[in-house]
Amino acid sequence: MNIKQASLEELNDLVNLFDQYMVFYKQPSAPHKYRPYLGERLMNNDATVFIAYNKVGEAMGFVLNYHSFSSVSLGRIMVLNDLFIAPAYRRQGLANELIHRVVREARNTGAIRVDLNTAQDNFSAQALYEKLGFVKDTEYFSYNLSVK
Repeated sequence: MNIKQASLEELNDLVNLFDQYMVFYKQPSAPHKYRPYLGERLMNNDATVFIAYNKVGEAMGFVLNYHSFSSVSLGRIMVLNDLFIAPAYRRQGLANELIHRVVREARNTGAIRVDLNTAQDNFSAQALYEKLGFVKDTEYFSYNLSVK
């Protein structure tokens, strides 16, 4: 396995995996919409994306991270926003490897922590995150407001 930081050269692989990810989260398959969004994130360095490849160069999974800050902690944080492993490659430790790559990148960029969210019913992801040392927040609630 080879984990590579994505650039525009890997955009086709990323769009293919991202489309599968969106379908997994019950969104429409729409690679024509995802390509410009992801291309812009990569071109503007808005996100750091890592893609895992197998020995024959097939993309197996990805993790997409945004960079942010915490005013209370006075530090940079990395937000692990999207993580997806193609069904054929699950249960092989790939998510674990991608998360470890994110943690290394966070340390290398001076971040003080890695934040993430997951669905309340995604028990397998919760178990993995807790196994890796992530702590479920019991102090704050998450809210959002659609402005579109």
